Amino acid sequence: MDDPRQGLAALFAEAVSAADPYQAILRYLPERPKGRTIVVGAGKAASQMASAFERAWKAPLEGVVVARHGPVAPCESITVMQAAHPVPDEAGIRSAEALLRQVQGLTEEDLVVALISGGGSSLLPAPPLGFNLADEALLNRALLASGAPISAINVVRAHFSRIKAGRLAAAAYPARVISLIVSDIPGDQASLVASGPTVPDQMRAEDALRVIRDYRIELPEAIITEISNAHVPDPDTVQFKRTSSHIIASAAVSLKAVAMAAQLQGIETRILSDAIEGEAKDIGLMHAAMAREIAWHNQPFTKPVLLLSGGETTVTIGPQGAGKGGRNTEFLLSFALAIEGMKGIYALAADTDGIDGSENNAGAFCDGTTAARLRQSGADGREYLMRHDAYSAFERIGDLFVPGPTGTNVNDFRAILIR
Repeated sequence: MDDPRQGLAALFAEAVSAADPYQAILRYLPERPKGRTIVVGAGKAASQMASAFERAWKAPLEGVVVARHGPVAPCESITVMQAAHPVPDEAGIRSAEALLRQVQGLTEEDLVVALISGGGSSLLPAPPLGFNLADEALLNRALLASGAPISAINVVRAHFSRIKAGRLAAAAYPARVISLIVSDIPGDQASLVASGPTVPDQMRAEDALRVIRDYRIELPEAIITEISNAHVPDPDTVQFKRTSSHIIASAAVSLKAVAMAAQLQGIETRILSDAIEGEAKDIGLMHAAMAREIAWHNQPFTKPVLLLSGGETTVTIGPQGAGKGGRNTEFLLSFALAIEGMKGIYALAADTDGIDGSENNAGAFCDGTTAARLRQSGADGREYLMRHDAYSAFERIGDLFVPGPTGTNVNDFRAILIR
């Protein structure tokens, strides 16, 4: 890998390619129904999945999917609506209602294909009766700032909704419902991707309350009471007897594809995990400690070696608020500070959807010179890290990685090359 940055960027492209919606959907096309084919969906990859399904499905279809605001893939028969992410907006309310209307009045001969990807929770706000968009937005802000993992966050969201936790599939009964899912959840539990609008789970109100308690999430008493009294649909009820779900793309699949591509170039590769969770800056320190150990002592792996990992880290925002950025740049800034002065270590951390947190970058690059170059520019990397402003730090020294939206979403991608 003569140019580490170019090489790491190429491996990111390999990860994205392995999660391409069209190729994944081709492997899971359902049988055609005698009746109508209805497509519904939500998530950061919703329009790309819908466009891919239209190309693959050689029969009449109709439907609605919801993508985030911004560029979308064109569709002919499927309507693409757009809403806000990560905090829901009024367009999201209209979109959720449109999906619920789309599956009304179906029969046993009809087929519903649900195209679900990460980000769908925020794109489908449907607060319980008696609550409004402001309540759901407040809940989302509190959850996002809590530092709770996405799996725990989505348990809470599922208990404050009229569409999540399988409720969209229940509304489609007695039609057959098949969910094709691009997973952004460590462990790939289908019911937690986008809070499972078409996949019910055995979660209960006490599970949601435990998350709120354990992560000290402050919420109005009315929302706590609603969650306490919420009853999510039982997976064993008749409404779900004709439903099935398939994880068609995930971090595990993408990391294996990257490892194979790197090894074909003669680069020894190790996948640490596809399901790493935890505070981004702490995970950065852990990765840095391993990189240093390899660089100094050739253990637990012998250099040269490429380390890969995936999952979804978190950033806990305190009362001081936050600057610009997301979990991948926060991870990388912590990593960069911990490898300062070390030669032969290069890293890329990026979100596979192409957007890391609040800005337009997927992530950033770093090496052993990053911290020193920040100081030379008149900045202190640790101060940026404390302010959760990693985007500004990497922007200052020109190390941002900006590939643009990718049309898929299988979570964090981290690649560390130790020469």
